[in-house]
This record gives sequence, structure tokens and C-alpha cells, in this order.
Amino acid sequence: MNRLFRASALVGAAAAVSLAWAPPSDARVTRIVVDRIVSPVTFPPGQGQDIPYETITGRAFGELDPMDPHNAIITDIALAPRNANGKVEYIATFFIVKPVDMSLSSGLMWHDVPNRGGRITITPDLRNSHDVGLSSGWQGDNAGATVVPANASALSPVTPSNNEWVKTPVLAGVQGQILARIINRSGLGAQPLNVMGNPIPYFPANSADNGGATLKVHTKETLTGVVTEGGTIPNSDWKFCGGGTFAAPTPVTTLPVRLCLKDGFDPAKLYQLTYTVKDPYVLGAGTAAFRDVGSFFRHASADDFGTANPLAGKINWAIIRGSSQSGNFTRHLIHLGMNEDEAGRIVHEGAWPLIAGRRVSNNSRWGQPDGVLELYQMGSEGPQWWHSFPDRARNLHPGGILDRCSRTDTCPKIIETFGGAEVFALKMTTSWVGTDAKNDIPLPDNVRRYYLPSSTHGGGNGVTTQNPSNAVVGCPGNNWGTGTLRANPVPATQLVNRMRVALREWVMNDTPPPASRWPLMHGAKDERNLVEPTKAAMGFPSGVPGIPDSIFLADNFVNPVLDYDWGPDFDEFDATGDPTNVPPPVRSAIKMLVPRVDADGNELGGVPTVQRDAPLATYLGWNITSGPGEAAYDGRPFHAGQVCNYVGGMVPFAKTKAQRLANNDPRLSLEERYGTHKGYVAAVTKAADNAACQGYLLAGPGTPQMHAKCTTTLPPGFADDWGALVQQAKDSDVLCNQFDAAGKCTEN
Repeated sequence: MNRLFRASALVGAAAAVSLAWAPPSDARVTRIVVDRIVSPVTFPPGQGQDIPYETITGRAFGELDPMDPHNAIITDIALAPRNANGKVEYIATFFIVKPVDMSLSSGLMWHDVPNRGGRITITPDLRNSHDVGLSSGWQGDNAGATVVPANASALSPVTPSNNEWVKTPVLAGVQGQILARIINRSGLGAQPLNVMGNPIPYFPANSADNGGATLKVHTKETLTGVVTEGGTIPNSDWKFCGGGTFAAPTPVTTLPVRLCLKDGFDPAKLYQLTYTVKDPYVLGAGTAAFRDVGSFFRHASADDFGTANPLAGKINWAIIRGSSQSGNFTRHLIHLGMNEDEAGRIVHEGAWPLIAGRRVSNNSRWGQPDGVLELYQMGSEGPQWWHSFPDRARNLHPGGILDRCSRTDTCPKIIETFGGAEVFALKMTTSWVGTDAKNDIPLPDNVRRYYLPSSTHGGGNGVTTQNPSNAVVGCPGNNWGTGTLRANPVPATQLVNRMRVALREWVMNDTPPPASRWPLMHGAKDERNLVEPTKAAMGFPSGVPGIPDSIFLADNFVNPVLDYDWGPDFDEFDATGDPTNVPPPVRSAIKMLVPRVDADGNELGGVPTVQRDAPLATYLGWNITSGPGEAAYDGRPFHAGQVCNYVGGMVPFAKTKAQRLANNDPRLSLEERYGTHKGYVAAVTKAADNAACQGYLLAGPGTPQMHAKCTTTLPPGFADDWGALVQQAKDSDVLCNQFDAAGKCTEN
């Protein structure tokens, strides 16, 4: 079948029927049940606001019209069970944080996307601005933190869950094959079939019989998808189990499903299981549920049974916001055209995907939304860029995430923020340069992009010290390992604070945000800050302690987009349908680019920050997975020497020139850079001014007494980040010899 226009048989047939004779739609949230109201709510000291707030926890009962074109893209919706009205049902949780007196509301609602079920409460700055928060369920895989409770369908109030979930339809009796991987496990005990530390959400077709399943051993995998196999374990030597051992297994009754291995597990080996599972979820119904819940609280006056919408008539704007997995969902929802409700109305005027470089796997059969793009995990299929652009390396037709909403005038204003870890592990740069990596993709007028250079996933703790902790860093992902380098402290807090103000003002008042900043292949004066992922092209300095040249090898360094062949029933543009090739063949590894660095190894081309312009270390968006013989090693060797998934690292500068020379460190010491503590504070002040004057750092009207050059009026409750950063530098131990009783430097 031609890959340029391949469409899933499962989705395409449904879509054709839908478009041919779609009746008028009346599908929507039909009922809300309020399970708990806390009014007024008491927040911890220092985290309150100037007017009383309350929280409302409940469940939304909704139905989808499978014949409506807005829903036709949902995989398997044509096969889903229907109610007496011919509609497909769902139940989703919601959590509202709002002023008790809604006449005092700003009219702005933040529709937060939960990360793996985690409920979200809007921050004090937004409450002091009198905004409304809505957190609602979307992840319908019924596993781990998104498990659906037994009382989900009760029509009267129940004790609510502390997390967000959505009950999606199940195709009972349908079977198919999936993949599971066990990594860095040892001993005779049963080991779980997990994805990102959470249970794989499907049960074996017959947990008492492993016939037809295949358990292979891998002795090595490169980041580019090259696998060294170590044989196949006979089915007589392993079992599905709920726990115990091969000799004394317990039955499978709950998730996670586990494996019991006769000879036990060897941590130097990866165990890859291909097996038949049953009862897939219609996961895309969860995406539609998120759309519908947002639309209900935005537009409806009451549900079909007379229960009033507690936000009725008071919401003028809405912003969808998600971080990491939730940011990937935000991009996914927009790509599917679900920022438009079934009545043709825009759902969110603004969107903010944070630290998100892909689209979540939430609309294919056997999808695993918890996946983080390790080998054979979905998420980078189809366009990852906003603007329509060719996908030359994968031979897919031109397109972009905004295609559907552009046709219906329902695209939001978008701010995206991310940093180094998203480049090196989460496959970000294809969204900047496409799959052939030859040109920068232009940003549409409704999108702003901000890159936090040399940062870890979500930002670090912001600690300013010349004596950073050497605590071991854990590599995220599926039992990956530990890092050899210290934790990266570069914070995202200040950039996130600034962009929270910027997006709010852009959506409500049409005030333009600061100019986008990210590393470009062809920047101003033809400056190139996006380069090949090699040590030479990056300009990375030789001899930095703890960083061997081997990390820069292609097999170890950057986690690339892999072009998988998922089979003829899978739509590779929209990532919909049924992936029948398990595991999928890897056609090729897509070329990735990375930021260029300066003489210290710190990245160029992003927004200006204090840590970038007044550094205490080499800050990295990557770390190195530890192996045997290294101080951080904890017995998990499989990925040793490769990037530590998506966590960053740091290599501190020496304090003095003598220490630097003794360690053969090519980077200038703190003493050589700043001279004294006052010199360091002056450098931080200059760096903070640079960021604030360009519009990337909040500097309040009180900072001129600290000699800030550029200040502005801050919205109620928002922090003066310029003042906080400069004061932190003054209080720090950097090149300081005299301290007060509280441990703060007195040499200012």
C-alpha cells in the first residue's frame, strides 16, 4: 500500500461512512455528578490568594456520536459498544478550582492535562489573578494511577478518587499482539511487564497458556535500533504469573502481569516478549472526553438532568496546558482536530505544551500512553511540527499538527517551552527541521517557541553553590539505571513564570509574547547553532572531567526518531489504527541535530538565562548511564555508557586555577572567571538584566533598588524572579569566605 496516503482500514472505513451520512449531532457531556465540594478551601501558608476559593470534584458522563465527522478519527469507535441512542459512552473525572464568588473571576480557565492521572491545582499566582482551574481525565488505559474505580458509574455522589481517570469503551473479545520488555532485572522472583514504571494495560488472552508467545533475549541495543540477540527462551522455561517464582507462581489476577523465569533473570540481558492480549480500549474516546468536558464547563448552563454548570456563563477564554506526557497529549489533541467540539466551537483559545516533543500514543489499538519513546514505542509517527511541511525521510505526504484546526479556524495561540533533555532523549529536533534536517521549519504566527539551554527535563532545583551535591541521579524510563554525572540544577521556574504571564496576556488581551528563541540551522547573520550530534560539530571541549569521548558515538548519544513499519492497518501520518507488525521493523534512524556549545560545553541559541551567562558548571541536557566499576552504579548494566534517558547532568568548575590545572580541566575556574564573590554577583546581575531586558525574565518594580535595568508591573501573585536570582547569588557560597549565622555570605 502507498505510504503517502495510507489510511487505517479500521479508521478509514468508519470515516467514510460518517462523512457520507452523518446526522445532526447531539453528543456531549450529558450528566455531571458532583462528588465533593470544599468551600472555602484552605491552602498551605504562603500559597493562598486574596479572595475565597473552592474546589469541586466530580465525574462527567458523556456520549460520542460515532457517525459525527468530529469523532471519525477515533480508532475503533465504529466497533465500540453503543447505548440505546446509538452513542458511545465514557465517564471522566474532573476537578475544579474556582472563586467562591464567580462574579470576581477573571474569565480565564486553565484546562490542565493530568500526567499519568496526577490531579492538578492551579498555582497561587493564578488564583491571585482570579483564574479558574479545571483538571480532567483523558488517559483511559485503566492501569496504575489511571485505574478506573469500582464505583465509577454510580449516579449518586461517591468518595472521589485522588487522581484523574476516564472510563473508555472496551472491545471485549478482540485479540492482538503486543510487545513487552523486562530490563535490568535479576533473581528468581517474578518481574513485571511495565511501560515507564506503570503496568502494561492489557491482559494476556490466556494467562495460563503461553503458547504462541515468544520470549527473546537481547544482549545489546544501540540507540539507533540495532539489536544483538541472545537466543529465544523455550516456552517451557517461563510462565505468566501474578507473583512468586517459576517453581511456585501465583495466578494472574491484577496488573501488572508478571513473568516467572525458570533460571531467573540476568540484569545484563533484556527480555523481549511478544504475546497475544485481549480487550483493547478505545483510547481516543478519552481524548474526546477531555475535549467535551472542557467544552461543557466553557459553554453549557446545565446538564441534561438539571445539574447546573458551576462555571456557567463565566468563562470567556480557556487554555489547555500539559507538561511532558501531558504536553504530548496537548499536541495530540490539536493534531486530531479536537480543539473543536462537536458543535464546531473552539474549546481552548490557548495551548501550552511544556517539555513535550512528540504526540502521545492515545489513539491506536493497543496504545500505551505511558510510553516515553524507548525502542519500539510509539509517539513520533507523522508530523511533529506545527506548520505543514514535507516528511521526506519517511515518504509521508506534507502536513502539520495545525492542519485540521486551520481548516476550521479553531487553532489556539500556542506557547511551547522545552530544553536540552528534550533534544537528546525525547526526539525534539524533528519538530524544528523535519526528517531530512536540511532547513528550519518556519513557525506559524500563532506559535511561540522558547528553548531553555543546557537544562534537564522539567528543570533543576535552582541551587546556587560552588559545592553541589554529588547524590546519584536516577535515569527515568523503564528501569533504565543511574547517571554518572551530578544533577543539573538549571531551573525552568523563571522561564515558566514569564511564559505563564505571556500566554495569559496573549489570550486575554492579544498582547504579543516575547520573540521566539531556539537553536537554528540558519540564524541571524547565518549563525548556525543547530548542528550534527558529534563532538566536533558541537564544539564540545576535550578533557572535561567525567565525560569520555565514547558518549558522543551515534550508538550512545542522541535518541533518534526511528522509522517503524507498524503494518498495513496502521496510519503512519495520524498514528491511528491497528499496529500488526510486532515488533515493527526499523526502516531507518532519522537524522537528529543538537545545539552547538561554547568553550565550557554550555548550549547556544536559546533564551538568555543566568546559568547560561554566569555559569558555575557545564550544564548538560544529557547524562551518562553508569556501569560496573563506577561510583554511581547500582547493578543495572544494560544501558551502561549510553545517555541516561531524559535526565540532565552537570560538571562543576574548579574553584581555583590550581585545582583546575591539577585535574587537567580545560575550563576556567570560578576564581579565573569572577575573581571574588562580588565579581560573581556582578556577573549574575548582568545576566539577569540581559534576560529581563529582552523580555524573558520577570523583574518587578521593586528591583531598581537592587540596580535592575529593566522592570515591569507584575500581575498579582507573580514572583519577582530578577530579585530572587540576584539575592540568591548574594547569599551563595560562591567564592565567599565570610558567612552569617544563617550561612549567607556577607561579602556584598
